[in-house]
Amino acid sequence: MRSFGALARKDSLRAAFKQKRLALSPEERASIDAVIAERVCELPEFENAQLVACYLSIGAEVETRGIIERAWQEGKTVALPRCVPASRRMRWYTIDSLDGLERHAFGMQEPAEDPAREVDLAVHKGALAIVPALAVDMQGFRLGYGGGYYDVFLAELSGVSVGLCREVQVVEDLAALGARERYDIPVDLVITETRFLRAHRGDEPRTV
Repeated sequence: MRSFGALARKDSLRAAFKQKRLALSPEERASIDAVIAERVCELPEFENAQLVACYLSIGAEVETRGIIERAWQEGKTVALPRCVPASRRMRWYTIDSLDGLERHAFGMQEPAEDPAREVDLAVHKGALAIVPALAVDMQGFRLGYGGGYYDVFLAELSGVSVGLCREVQVVEDLAALGARERYDIPVDLVITETRFLRAHRGDEPRTV
């Protein structure tokens, strides 16, 4: 069971990291995000992926539309998530355009519920999943928005996961901040504008 103290610490950190990213000007965020997008598209995992499962950014999140467009240009299939009501699960549907998406109550845009376009990422071993984060640490653990959707998703994912984060949102260790819990799942890779981390795989974190 999650303690009140752990929840309070996470909520406090979420507020702090939202302020950190808003402290960057729109121009700064756009410049940083362009570098992050280019780094993602240079990954061997991106080049080899036939399916790219990506979040569609909103607000001050790291922008993903350029990554999605690049995936289409390279002939890849793109899927976006749709939250399942009254659960912590997402279902993924392939899209050919960003037109015609549906607005979720939380503000994000989602694909229509179409069984013919649904993909099961628990069995799709060649997929690359691009994941949002308010903060990440050097072990690949991420601080999300509190819904738990991506922790459930990452626990079942068969492909490779990439967390996108600006450098100002990277911390040494979320556990030391009281913001890691036993069910949290790290991503395989973290991309910022200055660093490329594979800490979860046992590699030394490195700046490139």
